[in-house]
Amino acid sequence: MEKTLARLCSEVPGLDVICGGGLVAGSSYIIQGRPGAGKTILANQIAFAQVRQGRKVLYVTLLAESHDRLFQSLSTLDFYEPERVGKDITYISLFRTLREEGLAALVATLRGELLRQNASILVLDGLLNARESGQSNLDVKTFVAELQGHAAFTGCTVLFLTSARIDESSPEHTMVDGVLQLDEVLYSSRTVRHMRVAKSRGSRALGGLHLFEISDRGIDVYPRVEAALAKPTSRDLARTTRLETGIDGLDARLGGGLPRGSVSVLVGPAGSGKTTFGVGFLGMAAPARPAVHFGFYETPERLQAKAHALGFDLRALEGSEVLRFLWRPLTENLLDKLAYDLLGAVRETGAERLFIDGLAGFERATVDPHRMVEFFAALTNELRATGVTTVCTWEIKELSGPWVTNPSPEILSQLDNVLCMQHEMVGGVLRRSITVLKVRDSLFDTSVAEVKISGSGAGLHVTGTMLDGGLAPSGGAPGQST
Repeated sequence: MEKTLARLCSEVPGLDVICGGGLVAGSSYIIQGRPGAGKTILANQIAFAQVRQGRKVLYVTLLAESHDRLFQSLSTLDFYEPERVGKDITYISLFRTLREEGLAALVATLRGELLRQNASILVLDGLLNARESGQSNLDVKTFVAELQGHAAFTGCTVLFLTSARIDESSPEHTMVDGVLQLDEVLYSSRTVRHMRVAKSRGSRALGGLHLFEISDRGIDVYPRVEAALAKPTSRDLARTTRLETGIDGLDARLGGGLPRGSVSVLVGPAGSGKTTFGVGFLGMAAPARPAVHFGFYETPERLQAKAHALGFDLRALEGSEVLRFLWRPLTENLLDKLAYDLLGAVRETGAERLFIDGLAGFERATVDPHRMVEFFAALTNELRATGVTTVCTWEIKELSGPWVTNPSPEILSQLDNVLCMQHEMVGGVLRRSITVLKVRDSLFDTSVAEVKISGSGAGLHVTGTMLDGGLAPSGGAPGQST
């Protein structure tokens, strides 16, 4: 019989995932990080969540600062409920007890308060002060052990907060069951926050660095996609049916449309028609077949105006909840947050179609470029598992020379279908074309097809095959993907 440990639901988005299912009830944890890293917010967010679940919390500070300043800071956060203070969550300062009477007196006082408050969660803010009050490592170990022993006897979970960097040889580290490390790191000119489970006794945690942010909601943790979604959350059904692209004349070249549940990429320079392709693709959405647009460049309003000029009413589709827009401007984004926002929208809407305008936006968001191949692998596998048919764009300067390295061959190999769009001047006229380079496990037309853009609901449409600067009837030579 498989044994499971009782867990606490922290209600901190993403935290329970990286902790292997949540904090283990009755265990002790150190939350460490330099001042401003978010330790106090995290501890209070967990504390108020436990209060809402019917538990009692004792929050003890060993700091010289008053609680009034703490409450003032917490009052700006959504999880803070002032009516709970003094009733379900009790804040006390034992700084004077520690300073004047020492660690032994502190332990005795804490025992009494835990029993009096009937607390099942103890937060001790200021472990560094307790550590400095000890005469030796043995004193610190004794303090932690006695407090742990009493907490374990009463089934109380303990959170120690400290601004000291506690390494594996520190007495506190050896005594506690888990360690959460919060860091704020400067990458070039931007600041990024990381969380890491540095220790997790008897529990399998999600290793490595995980991005998190602090907002009015409190702390949101974004587990690394390639770790949290190392395997898709549901089975990939590898569907054999086809989905219309919405581009007149293209489906026949693809062998009947795009394979359902596949991931396709449009590569081409600016102005070649990639976004216009997406407008036609999204324009096929219907009440029983919703769609999602995820973009980094054009706002929903500008995209809707462009679609209107082409004869598509995307605004009406959005109004009837057939189409959802997610716009994430290329400013400061968190890579994993982008992925979770995207996947959340696909799941919530049950989308049949997804258009991602600008895969390079994900690359711009990362602070660790070495992650990109594994990140895209996890993201595309999860998209396939949801059943959504995805079309994404990747802008390149030209379709010759170094373009095949951007996106990298390792990323291209993860995509099911590849279509190239191009434009060139022929006789003083700008002519656009599209070429199907790859449709996984399918026959397709390999000839270069000319495409034109028009309004009245036509949008992008194939007009024929380009041969040596001339045109042949649409439907050239067939080919087969590798």
